[in-house]
Amino acid sequence: MSGTVDLHMHTSHSDGFFSPVEIVRLAKEKGLDTISITDHDSLNGFKDAFEEGEKIGVEVIPGLEISSDLGDREVHILAYFMEPDNEELERYLQFFREERYKRAVRIVKKLKNLGFDISIDDIMAVAKTSAVGRPHIAQAMLQKGLINSYYEAFNKYIGNGCPAHEKKVHLSPQSAFKIINDVGGLSFIAHPGYMPEVLIKELIEEGVDGIEVIHPSHSPQQVKYYRGIASEFFLLQSGGSDFHGGKREDEKNFGKFTVEISEVDAMRRRLLKNSD
Repeated sequence: MSGTVDLHMHTSHSDGFFSPVEIVRLAKEKGLDTISITDHDSLNGFKDAFEEGEKIGVEVIPGLEISSDLGDREVHILAYFMEPDNEELERYLQFFREERYKRAVRIVKKLKNLGFDISIDDIMAVAKTSAVGRPHIAQAMLQKGLINSYYEAFNKYIGNGCPAHEKKVHLSPQSAFKIINDVGGLSFIAHPGYMPEVLIKELIEEGVDGIEVIHPSHSPQQVKYYRGIASEFFLLQSGGSDFHGGKREDEKNFGKFTVEISEVDAMRRRLLKNSD
């Protein structure tokens, strides 16, 4: 069995531009056989994406991206093959989404203290029903003419270490791995190129199932290095475009950053082994 796979993309249910159905159709156009939508703290787009995939011949794997932190570093965990309608998982995700809203309120308060005329209603008008995050805040600031570019919001105001930055709710990687494992899923270190090596080793020791080897931010040398780490520690490998669309202007990445279907087959074998 052969096929081209992108296991990292976002829709309008988190911080992406396109709807789940539009993403599946784009995937078909680009010749992708299998995808996973990895929205932040939300599986709300999976059903629509799966049904569209069934119609047009694109396999859609349940996926998620969860934020955790280790020390003072934010660590993003990708999850695959969870039970998409698991009530316990949805309770966790609902909690994370509520915490995202509270964080957005705190960021807005800091922005107001910096002199910006912006409200939480302005942010939610952009986020709508999505899991609200900093990209929505940046977009709202841009729409109100408070900044000159989307990235200015992150670079000057809401990015890590900036005056209006607020941390997400604390979730340890171990807790994230357990949540994912308890609902039949597999956990992966997202875009490890952004992390120091010591952090990657710690996540491996904590029991992560795999590592995202292919990502737009990774150089060919890094891809080779992470493949080596995966082999050395018997980790699964994933990869994808981390596609968002819209103001991210990352359309060039769609369909370009992929892994082979053999990586998905290896995930399925691991799940079968885990269930024995």
